[in-house]
Order: sequence, then C-alpha cells, then structure tokens
Amino acid sequence: MAEHKKPKKIILLVIAGLVVLAIAVAALRRQPVAVSIATVTREDLSETITSNGKVEPVTSTVARAEFPTFVEKVMAIEGQSLRRGDEILKLDVADLRAQLAQGRASLLAAQTELKNARAGGSPDEVAQVKGSLQQARVDVANLERTQKVLEQLVAKHAATQDELARNHAALEKARSGVQELEQREEALAQRATVSAESADLMIAQGQEEVRSLEEKLRSATVIAPSDGTLYSLPVRAGDYVKVGDVLAEMANLRQLRVRAFVDEPDLGRLEPNQNVEVTWDAKPGRIWKGRTQELPKQVVPHGMRSVGEVLCSVDNEKLELLPNINVEVTILVLERRGTVVVPRSAVREDDGKHYVFVFDGDKIHRREISVGIASASEYEVLSGVATDDRVALPGDRDLKDGMEIRAMEGT
Repeated sequence: MAEHKKPKKIILLVIAGLVVLAIAVAALRRQPVAVSIATVTREDLSETITSNGKVEPVTSTVARAEFPTFVEKVMAIEGQSLRRGDEILKLDVADLRAQLAQGRASLLAAQTELKNARAGGSPDEVAQVKGSLQQARVDVANLERTQKVLEQLVAKHAATQDELARNHAALEKARSGVQELEQREEALAQRATVSAESADLMIAQGQEEVRSLEEKLRSATVIAPSDGTLYSLPVRAGDYVKVGDVLAEMANLRQLRVRAFVDEPDLGRLEPNQNVEVTWDAKPGRIWKGRTQELPKQVVPHGMRSVGEVLCSVDNEKLELLPNINVEVTILVLERRGTVVVPRSAVREDDGKHYVFVFDGDKIHRREISVGIASASEYEVLSGVATDDRVALPGDRDLKDGMEIRAMEGT
C-alpha cells in the first residue's frame, strides 16, 4: 500500500509547485514596471562638433633633391632648433661639377661661333677670300688698261691682233675669277647669318644649362632659410636620393594650425572664430586651445567620408605639437549658461515633434517639448518642462501615456 501512495504524493507536490509559480507570475504581472527617473535641472550646456584633424605648419620650408646623387654629409639632427644659415646636409657634387665644366666649355664655343658669324665667318677664311678678291680686282684693272693700250697700238699697226686677243682672253678669265670670289664672299656671308642664328640658340640653351647646373650646385648644400625647428630629416649620410626626394623640412613650430576634417552634415553649423580644443593621444589629458580661421570652400572625399577641411589656429607655445601628427578636434558651436536640460535618453521624437514622459505620483504622462541645442548627453529644453520636473528614462522599454510605473530615483 505504501508503494502505491508514493506516486500520488509526487503528483500532488508537482501540482502544488505549479500553483505557487502561477500565483508568483500573476503577482509580478500586477507590479508596476521599474523605470529610471531623472530630475530636470539647469546647467551650462555646449553643442560641439568632434572630428579628427592633422597638424601642419603655417609656413614651412621643404628641401628636395634637385639632381640624383648620394648624401655626402649630414650636419644636423631631427628636432634640432636652427638659426638662419646653419648647414643641414651636403650632397655629392662630383658628377655635377663635371657636367658644369662641360656646359661652360660648350657655351664658350657657341659664343666664339657667334662672334665669328657676326664678322662674316671664321677670321682665316674671311681674310683669305677678301685678299684673293682684292688681288683679282687689281688684276682685272691692270688687264683692262693693257687692253686699251693694245687696241691703240693695233690701230697704229704697232701691235698684233694675236697680242690683243691673248690679253682679252686673260681679261675675261680675270673677270670670271672676280665673279667667283664675289659669289664665294656672298655665300660666306649667308652661311655666317645662318651660323649666327644657330649660335644664338646654342648660347641661350647653354646659358640655361649652366644656370640650372649652378643652381643645382648651390642646392647641394642645404641650409636653414630662417630660424626654426628641423622637424623632419628623412635621409642619412650615404643614402641615394632621386630628383624630388625630400631632404629636410623646417618650420617655426610656434606657428602651427590644425586641418580639421568635418563631416558634410556638420558644416552648416561652422563659423569663423569659434573656440576649438585639440587633443593628442600621445599626451593624454593635455588640451590645446585654438579658434576656427578658414571655413571650407568645397567638400572633398576623405577615406570613406565626405568632409570639409576647416583650418584652425592652435596655441603651441610650449612646442609640444608636431607637424603631421593626427589629433582629435572639438569645435564649440553654441553655448548656453544656466539653461533647462534633460538627458538625451529621456527625449523621444514622433513626426518631427519631441516629447518626454513626465512622472507624477505613480504614473507617467506624455508631454511635448521644444528643444534647443544638444550635447552628447543632454538636450536644452526651451518649453514643456521646468526645473524639478521628473522625467522617465525609457531605456529599451515601451512606455505609454498614463502608464503606472515604479520609479527608480537617482539613476
């Protein structure tokens, strides 16, 4: 009999447990929902834009290699403060000096050619042609006089026709020689004109080449153009550099600015002379003050974002910020003193209208509000609630007007 009673006892216990559980669930359902409550207060509120940015010098000097060569000597170190005229590094100029010597020799040859061309040709050739032409003209003049004399003698039967004919033939030959020499002189002058034009071009090219080589030679010694800090020195002695490679970068680090990359939707809130705070991960807790200076004129792609580049002044009197570092930028857009504020988490929106649930006694009631500026955690309330009102923080709960709740204060 005892063994038959055991199953009945177990069944009764299970039934009793289910009844107790049902009663507990029903009791819990009857209890009001626990909701966090916050009190409306007056506080100072700031609306800001937070973005990333990059530090850059206001005015900087970048020295680049103007010819391919090796770095011969480095006389400064990165981060060093320099005075105007201090030497930073020197490049190997052996090949450049050889090119310059050849260029100067070619220029001198072109200048000599131009001088000769303007004189009608080379001195020896011009002298030879002029001398031959002068002698040929003298010979023609002598033969012409002889021809006249012979003609008179032939008329008097004092000379023969053969003598006259031989002199005439010599005269025609001499005249032909003069004509050939005159043509040669004219051709020489024409060649001289062409040579002068060619020499002019060669001189211009040679002068430009020599000037360029001399400029490159001067650039081989990199010096500080003004007082400042050598903030970048990417080369070492023995390094090979190509045309355009950066050799050194200098700037006055007290005159820095920040290029802030502000997302397109936030650009409409920007104005010149707004307060700016800059932070750098390398110096946690340190804040640099500044102001917006130049607003963007266009929107540009920046990674996956569409941004406007805002130039901001920054106070770097202690020389802690460095060019090209990445920083965080906070721009103070608007500020209110002693304004009515509620937590952002208390505010809901429906059809463009904002509302909160105000707690009164044991129930909440929906109330529309008008909001002003907003920070990351709070809204300014222009109308709808007053200080000391208490509002619900719904969290992920679905609250309704007139709903009874159990307030959890101070959260």
